[in-house]
Amino acid sequence: MGATMDGWRVERPGPMATGPLRRAELPVPEPAAGELLVEVSACGVCRTDLHVAEGDLPVHRPGVVPGHEVVGRVAATGDGVSGWSTGERVGVAWLRHTCGVCRWCRAGAENLCPESRYTGWDADGGYARFATVPADFAYRMPEWYGDAELAPLLCAGIIGYRALRLAELPEGARLGIYGFGASAHLTAQLAIAQGARVHVLTRAESARELALRLGAASAGPADAAPPEPLDSAILFAPVGTLVPVALAALDRGGTLSVAGIHLTDIPVLNYQRHLFEERTLRSVTANTRDDGRTFLALAGRHRLTVRTTPYPMGAADRALTDLAADRVTGAAVLIADGAPG
Repeated sequence: MGATMDGWRVERPGPMATGPLRRAELPVPEPAAGELLVEVSACGVCRTDLHVAEGDLPVHRPGVVPGHEVVGRVAATGDGVSGWSTGERVGVAWLRHTCGVCRWCRAGAENLCPESRYTGWDADGGYARFATVPADFAYRMPEWYGDAELAPLLCAGIIGYRALRLAELPEGARLGIYGFGASAHLTAQLAIAQGARVHVLTRAESARELALRLGAASAGPADAAPPEPLDSAILFAPVGTLVPVALAALDRGGTLSVAGIHLTDIPVLNYQRHLFEERTLRSVTANTRDDGRTFLALAGRHRLTVRTTPYPMGAADRALTDLAADRVTGAAVLIADGAPG
């Protein structure tokens, strides 16, 4: 496999116009004990990668290789790994380490572990030919999907599933989705499969058209009122000014879950209009491995339509620039040279 590989590093975090992402010749990583070495075939381009590149999230690893929606094949295994074989398809997601002993880990809330570590932020990710992952945090992938389709499932899909779960959607209820990118277009399909009536509120006309094609009951501008009160809502757009908009659209007892890791400032809320009558506002923080396994099992049973926009691995900077400018419909995915479909 050679001693070096092409990859992308966040050299100087800042707006995409300043070129924070630089291509470089990097050493091929060695899998440590308990790790897999993965030859990357596809890597989704997530808005969290954009937050890492632009400095919205603080630097955890200088010069980090972004990317945490990685699909590839096991190229080698570190000492002590069992249950994985060279050549198997494998998924690498955002969460890559928890302590396993704190009170949150013991309670099944490992997403809140103070010692949690993340792919593409604390450790190098998938914007390169090879990446490593602790075997205990690697995922077996459902059949019937190509690698490019699978990549967005590993963050956009998993975090959307958790956001939907935390939105406490009643059976056959009315769900509002604010923003309609990679995560939202997958979550909407899950909700519709559960019998929900889904109303999409997003600024891009192309995204509204996609929402209607996927079965949404309505699609309108992000700051518009839905056609009926909502039982639950999920905010995917990282726009704090939409929080009071979504809260005001909730019926009594409704819940708004905020799915992003980063959000611009939330305006002052009016208690009577936005929170009274037992409306709930809650954040979504990463995910547990159980979330990932449960969602991927659901994706294996319910064939999801995964709308992707492919880019060659050598165009990662362009993909992130397009994402920042809202020029991507569905999910952007980097495809490695010579990778299988």
